[in-house]
Amino acid sequence: EIAKEEMVLYGIPASIKIAQGILESGAGRGDLSLKSNNHFGIKCHTGWSGDKVHHDDDEAQECFRKYNDPKYSFRDHSLFLTSRPRYNDLFKLKKDDYKGWAIGLRKAGYATDPKYPEKIIGIIERYELYKLDREAMGKEISVLVTDTDKVNTYTVRPGDTLYSIGRRFNIPVDTLKQYNGLLSNDISVGQVLYMNPKN
Repeated sequence: EIAKEEMVLYGIPASIKIAQGILESGAGRGDLSLKSNNHFGIKCHTGWSGDKVHHDDDEAQECFRKYNDPKYSFRDHSLFLTSRPRYNDLFKLKKDDYKGWAIGLRKAGYATDPKYPEKIIGIIERYELYKLDREAMGKEISVLVTDTDKVNTYTVRPGDTLYSIGRRFNIPVDTLKQYNGLLSNDISVGQVLYMNPKN
């Protein structure tokens, strides 16, 4: 359910997210996922101020992010992909193109293993995870159908800023921030913004 929700919010196929989680965490049994709830092998990188854990990977004792709950690992994976320009091309693919995503992730440098796409695609097809994408897309369509009276939400695209979105919809930036509970002007590709007050 978390993966489907993240697909609706951020546009990352649920099948890809689950398959990456299975592969990176050894189906949830790997040291990193057990000790730190990090199911995607996301390293600390510059600017990470949360909890950390050190773990042998490509090099000895590399720094990885640590989470209190697995769901934060899923959300951080979405933010990680949507906030880095090298992954922008992935969001131009069809939402259910899991093969394109698997190949694109490797090409963009997410993993060093040349067989990464094959492994991801193999997991998706073995467990029929592509069904999750269809379910999530059905959910998204039903959300859109209920919003026929006016545009209630907008999904952030590459190159968008709060200013450009506000100008397009004739909504002041401060009002947009208020509608979405934003404290800064930072937004990520794939993020869903409310265009009017939430009920």
